[in-house]
Amino acid sequence: MNIKYSEEHEWITVDGDIATCGISNFAQEQLGDVVFVEMPEVGRNIDKGEEVGVVESVKAASEIFTPVGGEVVEMNDTLTDAPETVNADPEGDGWMFKIRLSDPGELDEMMDPAAYANFIEDAG
Repeated sequence: MNIKYSEEHEWITVDGDIATCGISNFAQEQLGDVVFVEMPEVGRNIDKGEEVGVVESVKAASEIFTPVGGEVVEMNDTLTDAPETVNADPEGDGWMFKIRLSDPGELDEMMDPAAYANFIEDAG
């Protein structure tokens, strides 16, 4: 499964026209222990770069931005009762929402894992 990353530290994987989104391992490490996750509602149409939720930790709160536009088709309800899943498996079970892509071309603007690793190394 190909994973791509945004400069805002969100990740995305795509299966057909459905993309799964969450925050990167780097982002969850920066936040610390996640205690609350707010996600976009199913059925909501969102534009690339739009703020769609919030991740709160014991240290800080951080906005979630969608790396692509489309319609939200699913939320990870597990995170309501177990937000710490974001820390345990941010790029797996800690996914946040799924979106039906409105423009698959937006994926071309995202980074592959090697480019993202360079990006966070340069930022640090």
